[in-house]
Amino acid sequence: MLTARHESRRLVDTLGVAAAVLASIAMIRLVTGSTVVTLAYGGGLVVLGLIAFAAGRRRAPPAAIADGAVPDWAVTGAAIEQPGVAIAITDRANRLVCANAAYELWFGSAHAPPRLPVDGASAELLARAARTAWREGDSAQVTIADEEQSWAAAAQRAGRADDYLIWRFAPIVRSEPLAGIGKWITGTFGRILSTAGIEVALVGPDGTIRACSSGFARRAAGDETASMAGQDFVALLRSDERDRIYFAREGRKGSPQTLVNVPLADPEAGAAARPGEAPSLMMLLDSGVGLGGWGNESRGQTPQLEGLLEQLPLGLAMTDRDGHFLFANPAFRRAAGIESGKMPPYPSDLVVRQDKTAMSDAVRRFGQGPASSGDIAVRLRAEPDEPVSLGLAGVRGLGDAAVLLSLADTTEETRLKRQVAQATKMQAVGQLAGGVAHDFNNVLTAIIGYCDLMLLRHTPGDSDYDDIQQIKANSNRAASLTRQLLAFSRQQTLQPEVIQLPDIISEVSQLMKRLLGARITLKTHHDRDLGPVRADPRQLEQVVINLAVNARDAIQARGGEHATGTLSFTTRRVAARDVRRMGSEIIPSGDYTVLIAEDTGGGIPLANLPKIFEPFFTTKEQGKGTGLGLSTVYGIVKQSGGFIFADNVMGPDKAIKGARFTIYLPVHEATEEELRKIESVEETREWSGGGRILLVEDEDMVRAVAERALTRQGYTVVTAADGDEGVEAVRDNPDFDMVVSDVVMPSMDGPAMAREIRSMVPTMPVLFMSGYAEEQLRREIDIEGMYFIPKPFSVAQIAAKVGEVLQARRR
Repeated sequence: MLTARHESRRLVDTLGVAAAVLASIAMIRLVTGSTVVTLAYGGGLVVLGLIAFAAGRRRAPPAAIADGAVPDWAVTGAAIEQPGVAIAITDRANRLVCANAAYELWFGSAHAPPRLPVDGASAELLARAARTAWREGDSAQVTIADEEQSWAAAAQRAGRADDYLIWRFAPIVRSEPLAGIGKWITGTFGRILSTAGIEVALVGPDGTIRACSSGFARRAAGDETASMAGQDFVALLRSDERDRIYFAREGRKGSPQTLVNVPLADPEAGAAARPGEAPSLMMLLDSGVGLGGWGNESRGQTPQLEGLLEQLPLGLAMTDRDGHFLFANPAFRRAAGIESGKMPPYPSDLVVRQDKTAMSDAVRRFGQGPASSGDIAVRLRAEPDEPVSLGLAGVRGLGDAAVLLSLADTTEETRLKRQVAQATKMQAVGQLAGGVAHDFNNVLTAIIGYCDLMLLRHTPGDSDYDDIQQIKANSNRAASLTRQLLAFSRQQTLQPEVIQLPDIISEVSQLMKRLLGARITLKTHHDRDLGPVRADPRQLEQVVINLAVNARDAIQARGGEHATGTLSFTTRRVAARDVRRMGSEIIPSGDYTVLIAEDTGGGIPLANLPKIFEPFFTTKEQGKGTGLGLSTVYGIVKQSGGFIFADNVMGPDKAIKGARFTIYLPVHEATEEELRKIESVEETREWSGGGRILLVEDEDMVRAVAERALTRQGYTVVTAADGDEGVEAVRDNPDFDMVVSDVVMPSMDGPAMAREIRSMVPTMPVLFMSGYAEEQLRREIDIEGMYFIPKPFSVAQIAAKVGEVLQARRR
């Protein structure tokens, strides 16, 4: 029908063209009056018309072409059908254009990735994967989940114009250790246990059966193929006046059973199972077999039972009535910290000295009293600082075996707890150190300032001159310690620049060679095409020097002052894809320039590795180290946006050869102009124009020193003790050339006061004095025309800074 319509249109168009041709021929005849010219013109038009008609016949109909350009999504849908994998295709607007049956089943056609009905963290991962795929072509695989299922998801850009994303979702089978136990019970292993006279059932916390062996089903229901799931376990048993247990169906005709209750706990739960909170493995042991078989076992258990206990995810062990260990499975050994070596004879040998008596009494009580279960909190010798819950259950009818011990393997949980505790402690210490250093800077500002003022009245040779110089020198030394504390708490004053790490190593290489001495070899190696980083070069030099000094001390501590060794500094380029391949949960994806420092000083004891970045922690002799070197390194690296890790270098013989510090600094995306920029040091002329200054400082001693320093330089100074007084001073007389103010003050702080003053005098320059970091203050204080001077400062420094600000304002 489409072709017929097309032919009709062509016929109409042809007739119209023919009419136009005849009209044009008639016009030529009237204009020229020549029959020859008219015939020649008409013949030419006829030839051209025949050529156009033939070309039109060969050309496909426009509608057919348009229809053929539409993608056939039905064919695509058939092609992407894969069993067990959900596949979806979305366009640039994240609209679903095609999906297979698995996607429809799991997510539904109403949802298009990355907006899927999953949890919040998964939604963020999908959004990040979509951005990465549009930008780089494909994304790394991420794990997403809803309340019932988990998937491994990935996206890939495709299409002639790269205008589609192909999403793939593969289901992740969640491991279920208890489900595996149920399969074992209902399978061949359960039949093996039944042959040995052991009937097994997996019973839920509510007392109903989840799975059982075929022998249990035969004795309880008379049919080994009967489904016992959901039935009450206790209802299938009965007891006589002597508390002997029988299968209810067999009655007294059957043999009495010994019931062993093994509470099960998922190892991921991180705690031992308590009665009524977890499923239990119920083992019914035929007492007849026990008299003739089990009672004759010297060790108190059969190989089949040992095989079962070996495979259970919960740590289990057995003791006799005297408390001697008879058996322990690998999970118990691992949880108790005795993976290698010989098993100790008694459970009390596993715990610390203070818990030995309680442990021995508990084992004796459960071994000699009535069959019961419970738990006890103890501290293992392998982990004396972490109490654990040890489950105990008295068992009867197993020959020598009398007590069943259970212990959950919480090694990974303990490690995570330590990491969280360490991070929390470091954060708290950092806040404390920053607060102490800030307050101490005010005291040092006053001491240094008064020393400068006294030195102006004394000349070299005076009796007090040397004493004053000594006070000032010690004050400067204390100021250096506060800078280290601020570096650790990431609050020191930084002056970041765009730099290359090899340049920093080169700048301090001569100094490092003098520090290391002739017997310690310094090696350097740099990758090509290293990305620039943005950091304070002076602070990074301090990082390198501190690492070099630590390496020297470690080498000399190992072999004396004349010991030989090697210290190497290596710089490497790490791309974003390499970071993603590392799978680190700490370092975000991105490009980094890495500095690696390795020495041959014997390494760091494993017990000290978590503590080396703590302030005041040192392994050196008293008086030979402050313990602030590595904490300063840590603070500088973190404040520069980087990451630092410490570990040991292993030699060919698997022995620790030395220590290694790895520093990751993010590559700075600088412009070409910024990379070519060379810092120019411009000499500032001393300002001598005077001026009227408002000085606002809540510390009396700092305010007095600053006032005297500025007054000596010829400035007219008006002082205020807090922000409210400063605002009132400007309101009474706004004729000030600038404001010099502290940042943290009671009532109204410095930034709030500056905004209030700017509302009255918009162009008023403000110079802030603070012991906190300039970068931090500039992020928190969004005020134009703001200047900064760090505490502590000398009389000359504050006078020069005020002159610099006034000179810049007059330009």
